[in-house]
Parts: sequence; C-alpha cells; structure tokens
Amino acid sequence: MKRLVRWLFAEGGTALAAVCGVALLLLCSTQLGSAQTAVGMGQNPLHGSEVFSAKGCVKCHAVNGLGGTEAVDLGKTAKRRSFYDLAATLWNHVPLMRESIQKHGVGEAKIDSHEAGDLIGFLFTLDYFDAPGDVDAGKRLFSEKKCVLCHRLGNYGGDVGPDLDFLGRYGSPILVAAHMWNHGPAMADSMSARGVGRPTFQDSELVDLIAYLESVAAEPLEGRVYVLLGRAEAGRVIFVEKRCIDCHSIQGIGGKVGPDLSERGRDWSLTEFAAAMWNKAPAMWDVMAARKIFVPKLGAVEMADLLAYLYSVRYFAVAGDAEIGRQLLHDKGCLECHSLGGDGGRTAGDLEQVRDVAEPASLIAGLWNHVLLAGAAGEGRMGPWSTFSPEEMADVAAFLQELEANR
Repeated sequence: MKRLVRWLFAEGGTALAAVCGVALLLLCSTQLGSAQTAVGMGQNPLHGSEVFSAKGCVKCHAVNGLGGTEAVDLGKTAKRRSFYDLAATLWNHVPLMRESIQKHGVGEAKIDSHEAGDLIGFLFTLDYFDAPGDVDAGKRLFSEKKCVLCHRLGNYGGDVGPDLDFLGRYGSPILVAAHMWNHGPAMADSMSARGVGRPTFQDSELVDLIAYLESVAAEPLEGRVYVLLGRAEAGRVIFVEKRCIDCHSIQGIGGKVGPDLSERGRDWSLTEFAAAMWNKAPAMWDVMAARKIFVPKLGAVEMADLLAYLYSVRYFAVAGDAEIGRQLLHDKGCLECHSLGGDGGRTAGDLEQVRDVAEPASLIAGLWNHVLLAGAAGEGRMGPWSTFSPEEMADVAAFLQELEANR
C-alpha cells in the first residue's frame, strides 16, 4: 500500500489507475453508513487523490507517512470508521481546519459533491473505513477454522484447495467476497467428503484471517488489485438477473423467503459482509435448490455493482432518528444561523430547501464548505463550536432526508 501511495503522489495517480482495474467508487453513506452509503455515478478514487492534493489536504494530513504532519495520518487509522464518523469528525474540526487553511494559504478549497465523492473513494482505497486486522489472531484462526487442512500458505498447509498466497494481491474485500461466494459450493463438498466441519466467521474473525494471509503472502510485483464499489443501477439489474429478487425484496418488491434488504441497516464493513455471505450460504443454497435456481457466479465487477446497489437501498445504513435530528438542530444552535420553514436565523440557508442530502457526497461537501463559510462567524456568535457524535450526525441526516422526501 505504501508503495502504491508513493506512486500516487509521484506520478499524479496514474499508477493507481492501472492498479484499480475497476475504480468505480465508493463506500459511504447518508444512505449507507459504515464507511459507507449511497453511490454516485462516475466518481473515482484516482480523481479523489488529485482533490486530496489540490484542496490542500496533503499539507496537514499524511497518507501512510507521505504528506503533512500537523494532523492525523489518514492511512493509519486505528478503528473502522463509518460514513457518519467521517462526517462528524469533519464538522467537529471546522474551526481547527479553518485555521490551518488560512495558515497554509490554501486557495480555492471549496469542494462540490463530485469532488467529495471522489475524495471519499480515495479514502476508501486507503482502508480509512476499515479497522486493521489482528495478524496473530488470524494466524490462530487459520488453524482453528481448519483452513490449513486444505489450503497452503507459503510452505505450510494442505493441497486440496488452491494456495492462498494469491490473496496478497487483493486490496479490496470485494474481491474476497466474490471469491468466497463463487468457491463456496465446491469447498463445502470437499469439506463434507473429508469430514471437516464448515467454519463460520464472527465479528472481526475474517478481517483478522485476511490480515494474516496478507502478512505472509509475498508482495505482488505488479502491485495490488483494487476493486471499489461500482454502479448502483448495474447492481439493480444483477440483483434481478442473478435471481436474488426471487427470495429477497427491496422496499417490498420481490420475494418473501429472505428478509427485505432495505428494511434495516447493518453497521458492517465489506469484510464483515463477506463473512455474513459465507455464513448464510448453505441455507441460501438449500432454498435455491428447492426453487430450482442455480447458484450464480459473481465476477469482481458484478460483486462491486451489487454492493453499490445494496448501499443505495440503505442495506448498510446506520439508521438515524429524524425526530431526534430535529431536536438536535435546536440544541446544537444550528438555527442561530439557519432557518427551518422560515423560523430561525437568517444568515444561512433554510434547511427545508436543502436538496440531495440522500447523496453522501453532497452532505460531505456541505460540511466541508462550512470550514470556509461558517467557521469563524459561527464560532463568534454561538460561543464554543457545537460538536456532533456519529450517532447524532446520523439523526440530523435522517431528519434532512425526511424533509427532502416530503417536499
């Protein structure tokens, strides 16, 4: 990763374009949540790297040691972050970031929604939204989960399944999810024939296992392969063509065998989603067999597009409470500047007229632009800058989304 980032800064991002293969987007969400939500079309992390540099982010923030040292290194986060973590952190640091922008003489630092989406995609490629796995725990799991009986890693393990050294090439959990899904039936048959119980993965176990596999695997000469979230509309077509819709519904449309995938959000990372697909696969195969549905294969791009669609219907969303969000606008002093239906302040826009808040990139762009437009003025009128927790940010977003939906 460090070598890839070094290329990115040295070569203007051209190496990243080659490595990404399919760099289509994004993990975020007002609609999504967990480092993650709705998906914009045509956004890409390559341009996001250029935004990161052009808007002056690199003057304060480093990426895996390359860049400024005044603020946190965005390539070395200690925990998995959700979209609302990112949004809340951005807002909470408005006064400090505004001072830094003035100090470094950053010019036109405002961003639009397209630039924000690209920037989020860039952060996603840096694993900003995923917690690092525990290599030691992963090494233990490799034996405990009986992976070692069939798979070889380096010079250690069985020869029934493919060597797992190739996983060192995968810079995206989307590729891991596709591989596990496609090879699941064959692995199940092999384990059954050998009397090996099929393992399941809970919590961060798959993240830890992958961390161990990557730590042992040799660094590929051609660089790591990144596949990011894809096109939501293409994912909707795949959801129908692969017959997912025969068992699952989306907002009430589709089958009733499985749950409606838009009814409640799940605070999952992509690796946790891959683990859930693995754990539930046998039950899904049984249902497919009973309904004479062949288990579909999913290519990496198809998996990316399918995930983008699930993000767009809020499958990964952290559900906020709109009523709490309304109250927070009062409690946090937002209505000192903004009005709501004509009531409140007059120095900023009426929040009932806010549009496109269902797009995470639009929300991020709006928050960032407060760094330039509202920082000093708001701080002077309202006293200390009001901060938000990720949960409170989700509640405010839910309220704004409700306003837009009812408009």
